[in-house]
Amino acid sequence: MAKPKKKLKPGAKWLLLFVGLVILFLFINFLFHPFANTQGFKLESQPHLGEDTAPVEIVQFGDYKCSSCQSFNESLFPKIQEELIATEKAKFYFVNYPFLHKDSKRAAEFAEVVYQELGNDVFWQFHHVLYDKHKKGSETKDVLTESFLTKTLSGLVSEEETDRVVKAYKSGAGEKRVEADLAYANKKNVSETPTLFVDGKRFDGTSLSDLKQMVEDSTDE
Repeated sequence: MAKPKKKLKPGAKWLLLFVGLVILFLFINFLFHPFANTQGFKLESQPHLGEDTAPVEIVQFGDYKCSSCQSFNESLFPKIQEELIATEKAKFYFVNYPFLHKDSKRAAEFAEVVYQELGNDVFWQFHHVLYDKHKKGSETKDVLTESFLTKTLSGLVSEEETDRVVKAYKSGAGEKRVEADLAYANKKNVSETPTLFVDGKRFDGTSLSDLKQMVEDSTDE
């Protein structure tokens, strides 16, 4: 004769429910924020502007498909360049967070290869031209195609340098760097672009004055 099943105590039921919810939360979090490997990520190896001796680090997380990033690059960034970077109050880093569209990831990987192959100065030229063309062009899904990115770069450097970048890009040279950027962004709980951090603290202000104040406060610490 089969023995009757033992009923779980109310406390045990709640414990099982809690454990189940935790597992479900971790699973959902993994789907949207995979546990990417941040090993080897070094902020100082990212595209940067400013003097090494600048006392404060500003980090921007951006997406080349993002219209808000384009607006930031056009209106706020020149003031940051003039009042914080050029005055050696802060050093500025760019980290990719390509989350909007597959074009975002393509552009991020291409830009990473530009940085790897042609250096920091050419990267920033390419970076600004991309956002400038985003403003003047359409926002259709094919605006950041490989041919568009190649043509944009060819307007800045020689044919030989362009071919070198395209070859490296097609070999997947930018993939791991972008994966590392995404992992770092997820680690910092970035969920939108542009997002700024000042010495590791998220900037929640709305103006250049707010940013300058945060930089000054960080300098005084």
